[in-house]
Amino acid sequence: MNSPTNPLIITIDGPAGTGKSSVAHMLAVRLGLEFLDTGAMYRAAALLAIEHSIPIDDGEGIAAALAATTLVFDWKSSPPKLLLGRRDVTPFIRSAEVTEAVSPVSACSDVRREMVRRQREIANAHPRLVTEGRDQGSVVFPDAPLRIYLEADPRVRAQRRVAQLRAAGHVADEASILRAIQHRDHVDSTRAVGPLRVPDGATRVDTSNLDLEAVVNTLEILARERLGPWLSITTTASVQR
Repeated sequence: MNSPTNPLIITIDGPAGTGKSSVAHMLAVRLGLEFLDTGAMYRAAALLAIEHSIPIDDGEGIAAALAATTLVFDWKSSPPKLLLGRRDVTPFIRSAEVTEAVSPVSACSDVRREMVRRQREIANAHPRLVTEGRDQGSVVFPDAPLRIYLEADPRVRAQRRVAQLRAAGHVADEASILRAIQHRDHVDSTRAVGPLRVPDGATRVDTSNLDLEAVVNTLEILARERLGPWLSITTTASVQR
């Protein structure tokens, strides 16, 4: 178990469409922790590949481009903004082109190794974190005191994505989105480095029949039960700084 002076990291893993980013950010706010969106980091890598005309399966080339620039979060914002070099790329990493490219980019072993290194560096500088992704509890932070795995039926995830797109004024076909989600699940779970899997010792939470608020409530209760004394110290420190 963590002491007040040691890192306090909560990992949230799971497939696309389970609401990991929104849940992780809301949970971090409630617990007085910081939020690390690793999915945004991989999206930034995909954006970098697109902008530099690097083939999305050229992991060595993308990793080299990443190593030649900075990829940092602006922690003064909530949720944190992501800066690629000195440019805020937060508005651009959710584009359709980046969404299509991020899965093959994420499957590149060189890219994943570079990202794991950077994520651990971030945790060293910000050791009170809720971090979300697909390999956070299994690879990046396997010793985190609380590891969570969110899951949901693929059809439910497709319906959620359709609702998001239509709310934003986009045309969305549920059948094609379901196929894309199923393909992404297959790619993520079968890649050679950092595959999507349930981390050892993780608590599984099925979000199929839960709205966002209910998921966050469930995880907050779990975190306070497991980490109560350490969260109290962390929350106090975060308020005072």
